[in-house]
Amino acid sequence: MKIIFNVNYLANAGETLHAVLHRANASAKENQINIPLKLQGTEHWTGNILLNLKQPVLMAYHYEVRKENKIVRREYEHCPRTLLLDPSTMQYTLQDRWCDTPENAYLFSAAFTALFAGGRKPVCAQPKLFKRTVGIRVQAPKTSKGQTLWICGSTDLLGNWQPEKALPLTEEQPNEWIVFLDAEFLPDYTEYKFLLKEGDKVLWQEGANCILQKPALSTAEVYLITEFTPHFAGHQTPHAAGVVVPVFSLRTQQTWGVGDFGSLQLLVDWAAKTGQHVVQLLPVNDTSLTGKWTDSYPYNAISVYALHPLYADVNTLAGADKFRAKILAGEAQKLNKEPALDYEKALACKLERLHIAFNEHGKKILSSPQFRQFFAEQVHWLPAYAMFCVLRDKYKTSNFREWSQYRHFSHADLVEFTKPDSAYYDQVSFWYYVQFVLHVQLREVARYARTHGVVLKGDIPIGISPASVEAWSMPALFHLNTQAGAPPDDFSATGQNWGFPTYNWDQMAKDNYRWWRRRLTHMAQYFDLYRLDHVLGFFRIWEIPTDSVQGLLGHFSPALPLSEEEIKHFGFEFKAEYLFPHITHTLLQGLFGSAAEHVKQTYLNAREDGSYTLKPAYDTQRKIQEALAKEHEKDKPLMNGLMRLIANVLFVADPKDPRLYHPRIGALKEEFFASLPPAQQQTFTRLYNDYYFQRHNTFWKEQAMKKLPALVQATRMLPCAEDLGMIPACVPEVMHALQMLTLEIQRMPKQMGQTFADTAKYPYLSVATPSTHDMSVLRGWWQENAELTQKFWKEVLHKEGDAPQELDPQTCKEILAMHLQSPSMLALIGLQDWTALSETLRGKDPEEERINVPANPHHYWCYRMPMTLEDLLKEKQFNAQIKEMIASAGR
Repeated sequence: MKIIFNVNYLANAGETLHAVLHRANASAKENQINIPLKLQGTEHWTGNILLNLKQPVLMAYHYEVRKENKIVRREYEHCPRTLLLDPSTMQYTLQDRWCDTPENAYLFSAAFTALFAGGRKPVCAQPKLFKRTVGIRVQAPKTSKGQTLWICGSTDLLGNWQPEKALPLTEEQPNEWIVFLDAEFLPDYTEYKFLLKEGDKVLWQEGANCILQKPALSTAEVYLITEFTPHFAGHQTPHAAGVVVPVFSLRTQQTWGVGDFGSLQLLVDWAAKTGQHVVQLLPVNDTSLTGKWTDSYPYNAISVYALHPLYADVNTLAGADKFRAKILAGEAQKLNKEPALDYEKALACKLERLHIAFNEHGKKILSSPQFRQFFAEQVHWLPAYAMFCVLRDKYKTSNFREWSQYRHFSHADLVEFTKPDSAYYDQVSFWYYVQFVLHVQLREVARYARTHGVVLKGDIPIGISPASVEAWSMPALFHLNTQAGAPPDDFSATGQNWGFPTYNWDQMAKDNYRWWRRRLTHMAQYFDLYRLDHVLGFFRIWEIPTDSVQGLLGHFSPALPLSEEEIKHFGFEFKAEYLFPHITHTLLQGLFGSAAEHVKQTYLNAREDGSYTLKPAYDTQRKIQEALAKEHEKDKPLMNGLMRLIANVLFVADPKDPRLYHPRIGALKEEFFASLPPAQQQTFTRLYNDYYFQRHNTFWKEQAMKKLPALVQATRMLPCAEDLGMIPACVPEVMHALQMLTLEIQRMPKQMGQTFADTAKYPYLSVATPSTHDMSVLRGWWQENAELTQKFWKEVLHKEGDAPQELDPQTCKEILAMHLQSPSMLALIGLQDWTALSETLRGKDPEEERINVPANPHHYWCYRMPMTLEDLLKEKQFNAQIKEMIASAGR
């Protein structure tokens, strides 16, 4: 059998085109056949290959551009090109078009395939071929289960433009449709269009007619044409609603004091029952750094791959120690009645129960074919994770810098440590077992969800822990001597210091961001869409000096810092003193009041000009934090005031080149700025605004477009960006180009001058939500600022009189309805905001329903839903109300 490839592509000098052929659904390790193509004319490329087949084979292929044996470009990866080869056919001639990222690429995502299109399976039956066959293939995503694609044209064979006589296409792969025509009945020239049918509804393809000129064919030859994705007049874009809740917050009758992967199935049942199609979770990675409650922070994982043992559904585990298992179950029932998560006790119970099961069945499971396949697929991270866990427990710390042995990772040590005859192997294999159990359970939840019309949305944290497997085993990928965070915003007036190392993007770029692509591919085992945490970090990250506690003294990285000459060009006279705290008596009185004299005597040195400097023992925020802790100082206003003194500067020196400077973020609100002469204030303001809102737009766009395309195209998951905070002007353009969904929050408008965003004007490629896990729930926000609430009452809800002090269910319903009726593709509502619709289901105190307070780095993530999911499923009136709201909004 001969396969001839034809494709048009205008290449640059030195570039060549290649067809890459492989067995469909093959793993990345299986062989691919490279077919170099030859250029004929200016842009027509052709090549062929001979295959000896004895049975039908489903093949897949794509085209890619190479230069000096390196791939410089390839077609959009998630539009299928498959070919079911019939061994009785002598020749396939393929007439293709180069496939760039389609403008509706989101419709090809796993979320749409699994959800809106019904989770279809490929049709791999042998097609009916003719003596001489013309095939027409098209990529056309489905947006509902009942849609079918047809072809209608100017010949009898194609129905003579009568829709009722059109020919159906077969969906051989999700979103890939094909029809085979008998060339004997084709005229030399045919015009045609595609039709989209759903029940009695018929939509015609927009634009000019397609043209088919009958090719000269030999016997047993198939001529296959690939068309562009058609557009249909009047075609409605799909919308969906969903719920947002952390796994740890779930409560069922069987949970052990914390939500688990088993309880997720009941959440899926509730979502399906109420017409919701998306379940969004917080990160589910292992955060076991210390075993203490501080590990409840889900964005500080010890591994970007490992799942958290806390989420194991231990009710499904077997174990010989029935007596001990019964005792554990009794302790778990006590924990399950607690209003909030007791992280330490719940984790201890889970781990003990996992050990019981492992001791009884671990060896059998680890010798199973299922585990061997799992291990082969996860070997790039699992042994290092298991070794890390064993050493963490041995040395009682996850900070590998404090280990007396193995503090420096080596592959040789890893092989020796994890081999079956190692003294540590029993401990190593326990962590293998735990991760296999978690993998199987979460994968089953994902499968269960899809069969019930629901997809899971995961969460990818922007950072890694400095005491993590990745920091230990792959230090070259990170700047471990830095801290990442966020500049001041609505979440925190002093910025956020996450304590994460920043990424070494130059090193990551060398293999096209393989670390990120692997991470996303791993997540795609469980999730069909994902939240990309702090997407602004891919444009630039907020980098904070290691001697800082708050985020005020940070700077963006990468950035274009200013030289003294550039500063002077703005008309501002740079002085070295602008890099140091400007401490005056007036500032001290304002910050400390009657305690100002104590501060002067204890922490400051007086200068001849009447100002003050900090004593060397207190001249950094880190020193202040450590000193006050040693002195048992519990006066937070004092600590915060001293840190404010240190941040009272106008410029921050660049750490790579101290001759270059960044205007200190938020300097316009500081006393130092207020002390400048009015003319200098105006000049500094102009310099500041140019630096933060103009100078970096093109630069940061280039940085994002180097990284994000590789991530977005790594899997078929639908990417949803968390684009909150200080948003550069280039961000919306990049989000739109990459078809990443933005995050829209009514009380955090993105347009200057707005107090509240207009939900009716949200973009389609967006997620609408009234609150996030980093914010107060709707009911809590309603009580925070009476003046703001009144403004919302009158200007958004168009109500007369005074706003009620508490957000009542009816008003809550109106707010949620705005989000459901918005143009956004997804409207995702926090569980606490859904239950606010009911007087009986809402929590007693909205503050207790809040999941996180970003301004508090030591917040305990312990919220649990007050009712069980079993009871929630029984709330007929409440569930019917949600279902009606969603249905009436067309979701």
